[in-house]
Amino acid sequence: MTIKNVAILSPGEMGAATGKAFQDNGFNIITALEGRRTITRQRAADAGFRDCGSITTVLAEADIVFSIIPPGDALAQAELIAAEMKETGLAPLYFDCNAVSPETASKIGAVIEDAGANYIDGGIVGNPPGASVPTRFFVSGSGAEKMNIFDGCGIEVKQCGVTAGTASAIKMCYAGITKGTSALHAAVLMAAEKLNVSEELHNELIYSQAAIYKRMEAMPPALPAVSDRYIGEMEEIAKTLRTIAMPPGFHQGAADLYRLMTKSPFAAEIRETVDKNRTMRQTITGCAAVLGKKEVAE
Repeated sequence: MTIKNVAILSPGEMGAATGKAFQDNGFNIITALEGRRTITRQRAADAGFRDCGSITTVLAEADIVFSIIPPGDALAQAELIAAEMKETGLAPLYFDCNAVSPETASKIGAVIEDAGANYIDGGIVGNPPGASVPTRFFVSGSGAEKMNIFDGCGIEVKQCGVTAGTASAIKMCYAGITKGTSALHAAVLMAAEKLNVSEELHNELIYSQAAIYKRMEAMPPALPAVSDRYIGEMEEIAKTLRTIAMPPGFHQGAADLYRLMTKSPFAAEIRETVDKNRTMRQTITGCAAVLGKKEVAE
C-alpha cells in the first residue's frame, strides 16, 4: 500500500504541526473544516492543509486518516467516521493518535474495523513537530508497520508490537507522570496561596528542593488554556489504572484540578493568545483566585 494523501483530523496545534512536517517531506495533507472555527481554519491554512470540506471527500481521497483530537472526543469521532465509512464504502487506514486508555483504544478499534477499515493504535509523546527534539509517535496493532513511512519526517515512529492498545498504555503511563505531576504541583501551590503561606513555601522549596522548584517554574502559562483538554486525558489514565486494580483516585483528582483551572481568568486564552511572559507564580495566583472559602473548607 502506498501512502501519499494524509488526512489529519483535526488541525489543532499538534495536528497542524504534524501536517506541516509531513507536507515538508512530500506528503499531501488534507482535512475537513466544515463547521470549524476561524482560528482552526487559519491554523490549517498556515500549515498548508488542503480543505476537502466534508468527511466524505476526505475518506475518498485519503490513504490514511490521523485522528488527533482531545481524548474525550476520540471514540465519538471514530463512531462518526465509521458511520460514514459504512455509508460510502470508503475505508482508508485509520490511525488513532489520542491519549486514551487501552480499554478505549480497543473500543475505537472495534468500531473502525467493523466499518471495514484497518486500525492502528497510537500515542504521541513530546512537543509538536518542529522542536529540537523530534516528536515520538508510539504505534501498535497489526497494521502498525505501515507507519514506518513517516519515520524521520519530523517525527520518530516507535514500534510497540502487534497488539493494539500497547501504544496507548505507554502514553497513559507517560502522561500520568508528566501532566499528573503538573496537576500535583499546581494544586499544592494554589493551596499555599489560599492558606497564606505561599512566600514561606516558595522560599523553602527554593532552598531544599531546587530541582523540583525548577520544574515548577517551568510550568507553562498555557496550562489553564489547555486544561479542558487535560481533563479527559486524566480520566482516561484513571480508567487505565482502575482496569489493573491500581488506585485511580490521584488522576481523577488531577482531572478535577484541571476542571477547576477552566474557571480561571486565563482559561479563555488559546495557545496563540497565551501571555508567554506570565510567570508560574502569576499563573498560580490567578488560578487560586477562583477558589472560595467553601472549596478550601472541603
